Amino acid sequence: MGERIKKLKKIRIHREGNSELLYGALVIFGINLLLYFTLNAIHPLARHIVMPFTCGIGAFVWLSMLNFYRCPIRYFNGDTEKLVVAPADGKIVVLEEAEENEYFHDKRLMISIFMSPLNVHANWFPVDGKVKFVHHQ
Repeated sequence: MGERIKKLKKIRIHREGNSELLYGALVIFGINLLLYFTLNAIHPLARHIVMPFTCGIGAFVWLSMLNFYRCPIRYFNGDTEKLVVAPADGKIVVLEEAEENEYFHDKRLMISIFMSPLNVHANWFPVDGKVKFVHHQ
């Protein structure tokens, strides 16, 4: 159990997710509060039956959002100078040669990684070095 707590301390939330998590919590809370008073006006016993389910669904949605924005700290043993790491969590689905015409103008190795909703959706630099070119498509 102690080892699991140490791992949890190394996880942080990506700053881009702070507002989404806050607004998501407020919306979920507002929906549950509105439903609580609506059900109480209809029949007081109805809220005791329905509210645990809606609160549970809201908690599941919010915890799923929290899981999506987690950003664990990555540690590597030893020297990383000649080490290539995966730039993203997930499963490699395509590994093939592709023609690259924007920067290198020749064939390069293309690696496609599928990230499920359970994977950390952050990208890391796979090697040490300097970024000379960035183009978003």
